[in-house]
Amino acid sequence: MAPTLYTKHMQIRPFFAKDLAHFAQYRNIKDVARYQSWDNYTLADAQRLFDNMDYTTFGEAGKWFQLAIVDSSSDHLLGDLAIHFIDDEQVEIGFTIAPTNQRQGVANNAVTALLEYLFNVLSKHRVIAITDAKNEAAQRLLKCLGFRLEAHYMQNIFFKGEWADECLYAMLASEFNSSVGL
Repeated sequence: MAPTLYTKHMQIRPFFAKDLAHFAQYRNIKDVARYQSWDNYTLADAQRLFDNMDYTTFGEAGKWFQLAIVDSSSDHLLGDLAIHFIDDEQVEIGFTIAPTNQRQGVANNAVTALLEYLFNVLSKHRVIAITDAKNEAAQRLLKCLGFRLEAHYMQNIFFKGEWADECLYAMLASEFNSSVGL
């Protein structure tokens, strides 16, 4: 079953049906979708994602899951985390924050809580994040969290009508735990 994680002001939890309208609304904003795989994200898209999400298989190799980032006091959706269990030891993560909640530490706190869970509860060995090379905000966050740039892929993906570069960032459990003093 998918976890519910807690930070000082937020919860990271499975999505509920009541989250979907706001989820679709911020994912449909052009600046939010710029470096993402979607365009024109609709409520029907959000409903389809929700209907296909089987949280009882959370952690199963080869599967993707979406978790909601919500304000603890209001349960208002602030953004979301994507988690791909590549195999039994490695995980890929992604993050999307609603524009009204950006630059407020939401992504930093949510990803830190997720890393703590992945490394110290699920005992994963390695976490990666892949981002468009033009997505400077995502790269700043990943570096701030202690991720290393492992690769800069040149024009490796045809994305939204043009060839694009991607950057792969990674962190090992030992790196995370030494950075937090464990």
